[in-house]
Amino acid sequence: MTTTPVAIIGSGNIGTDLMFKVHRLSDSLRVAAMAGIDADSDGLARARRMGVATTHEGVDGLVALPEFADVAVVFDATSAAAHATNVARVREHGKTMVDLTPAALGPYVVPPVNLDAHLDADDINMVTCGGQATVPIVAAVSRVTPVAYGEIVASIASRSAGPGTRANIDEFTHTTATAVERVGGAERGKAVIVLNPAEPPLVMRNTVFCLVAEADQAAIDASVAAMVAEVREYVPGYRLKQAVQYDPVEHDFVPALGRPFSGTKVSVFLEVTGAGHYLPDYAGNLDIMTSAAVRTAERLVALRAKAVSA
Repeated sequence: MTTTPVAIIGSGNIGTDLMFKVHRLSDSLRVAAMAGIDADSDGLARARRMGVATTHEGVDGLVALPEFADVAVVFDATSAAAHATNVARVREHGKTMVDLTPAALGPYVVPPVNLDAHLDADDINMVTCGGQATVPIVAAVSRVTPVAYGEIVASIASRSAGPGTRANIDEFTHTTATAVERVGGAERGKAVIVLNPAEPPLVMRNTVFCLVAEADQAAIDASVAAMVAEVREYVPGYRLKQAVQYDPVEHDFVPALGRPFSGTKVSVFLEVTGAGHYLPDYAGNLDIMTSAAVRTAERLVALRAKAVSA
């Protein structure tokens, strides 16, 4: 089968795991080039050993590589601050960017919720690892009953959080909370990230709270189970920790809503074990983010190939 060349900007944890995901799992994509800013980074060293063209001169070095001419999709695995520069340079060359930073300059895509909604954009944002893990659950609840308020807590192993992730904590919380609303369907959203320093490192864990006025428990259970199964198609380590929990609530005032609330709190507890393609299996946060990005790029390439052949 013919594969489509792609490039990766960022040779840290996320970019390197992404490279291995494409190399080992994708039938339609291949990494033709990787760009970083540290000539001695482990990611660039591994890319060179795999026969991938590399540069340590960032996006400018990438567009200067001969291999870049044939690249169809560029993944940005750097930082929110760097993304604006990166996407501007890539856009000059007519390439599509799949953004794995929380910059959120392009439309949000969470594959099991809205995979095909924005594939005509030239800058597609993958939200955050916490967003990829939790927004599908908020969406699963909201397709059964309106969600007045959605709150997510993502806990990841400190060892799995590289410099880019640590520098983007504020962007992470804002982008994820916005995705809870725009993609998940909650009226109001909130996000919290926890860098867990436990040793040995713990796998990624996520908690989703939804306030709903009407709770058809059987329908919500079925919707959540179906969504978990859909995510597991591309992230096998994604699972429910226990049955969905339901608690009646009566609040005189909910600050996020600016009004009283009476109804049910729906609580969903998730765990994401990584595939161990780069970091060990505790790094489920890498796994769900890079897996979602690969799935999005594969779909993008497939749709464009279909359009050309039509």
